[in-house]
Amino acid sequence: MQYDVVVIGSGPGGYVAAIRCAQLGLKTAIIEKYDALGGTCLNVGCIPSKALLDSSEHYHNAAHAFASHGVKLDNLSVDLDQMMKRKVEVVNANTSGIAFLMKKNKIDVFHGVATFKDKNTITIKKADATEQEITTKNVIIATGSKPSALPFIKTDKKRIITSTEALALTEIPKHLILIGGGVIGLELGSVYARLGSKVSVIEFMDSIIPTMDRGLGRELLKVLKKLGMEFYLGHKVTGATTNGDEVTVSFDDPKGEKKELKGDYCLVAVGRIAYTDGLGLDKIGIAVEERGRKISVDEHLETKVKGVYAIGDVISGAMLAHKAEDEGTLVAEIIAGQKPHINYNLIPGVVYTWPEVAAVGQTEEQLKEKGIQYKTGSFPFKASGRARASGDLDGFVKVLTDASTDEILGVHMIGPRAADMIAEAVAAMEYRASAEDVSRMSHAHPTYTEAMREASLAATGNRAIHI
Repeated sequence: MQYDVVVIGSGPGGYVAAIRCAQLGLKTAIIEKYDALGGTCLNVGCIPSKALLDSSEHYHNAAHAFASHGVKLDNLSVDLDQMMKRKVEVVNANTSGIAFLMKKNKIDVFHGVATFKDKNTITIKKADATEQEITTKNVIIATGSKPSALPFIKTDKKRIITSTEALALTEIPKHLILIGGGVIGLELGSVYARLGSKVSVIEFMDSIIPTMDRGLGRELLKVLKKLGMEFYLGHKVTGATTNGDEVTVSFDDPKGEKKELKGDYCLVAVGRIAYTDGLGLDKIGIAVEERGRKISVDEHLETKVKGVYAIGDVISGAMLAHKAEDEGTLVAEIIAGQKPHINYNLIPGVVYTWPEVAAVGQTEEQLKEKGIQYKTGSFPFKASGRARASGDLDGFVKVLTDASTDEILGVHMIGPRAADMIAEAVAAMEYRASAEDVSRMSHAHPTYTEAMREASLAATGNRAIHI
């Protein structure tokens, strides 16, 4: 079988690349080693975690907020089995949708482990151990990533678990010990904290979500502490052991003193590494980086082997589904002879706790490091009429602008629906808008997005109306 493009991996980067290739008239195939399409994001990542985040938020609001709205409930309880059943239904609906899109776009789907025989020939080893070969002019590697591990901790996937197992627990932990204060860990930690678990977070850095603006980390820390989560920042984990149903995690505090915590589950969430196992990259002369197992690519996302491209988590940059999607589209259009672009500075980052955290562009720390003169404007949600009506008073929007031109350089927000609101900032910055431009755009009242306008007003010279 001869194809114009073969995509290896069916996550957001892979399936989007395949669809765009097909739209551009390229004969396309996609290879997925699992039975279901969608990769980590749809099966054991973005989608199931958001399903559980929504379900747990409904329960938490029913338990703690409904009474203030005049809604009274008796005998409130969690049906974890139903919660997990709904999560599976959400996942299945999404993965079935991807399968439909493959048929709609006349993309051939192969299931099995893909290995390079040479740069134009792919061997597919199927579940029944049979093999099939297909040939292609171009290959897009979109095999994604897997959870990172700590070399001195064995994840038994029963008591010491990764994010994959945390999405399918059969009981609510009594005490969940979370190693890592990044996005994945805090999202899953907040799920179980809302359902009644004691959650302890051990983080090596001195702040949570350390790659984002420090102000966001401080505000989220305050909010999660109100949820009952406890934090050990600046602490170094040294080991974790199990004894029956009990897990003991040992760690050093900032002074080097030994400490330990005991719980019934330990979630190791210390990042992810590129997944390139079984591809046979060495057969075509591609080596992966020692740290993180990343594949090197040029500005067109082409590897050193002509006609072989890589996108998403297997290359450098943020490990985000929407980054992979953008890269999949870019490569498809490059193969078709077009000249697309990606502005990597304008790929937003989001944390789906509640309140949500979202950011795009430069942080204050980055601007200071580069010596860029800037202005800042901030607006708290406690001054928002819409937020007061819904009871979501935590958080703020912060806008950073160039001190001389007023161009928006970064937007950082924590608050209700921040994951959706950040799109306004991305659009504004894509067209190089100034804070003055955004402040003069009409924003419907009452809405959460008025906070973006008020923060922009503040950045233009302390002109915010409602503070």
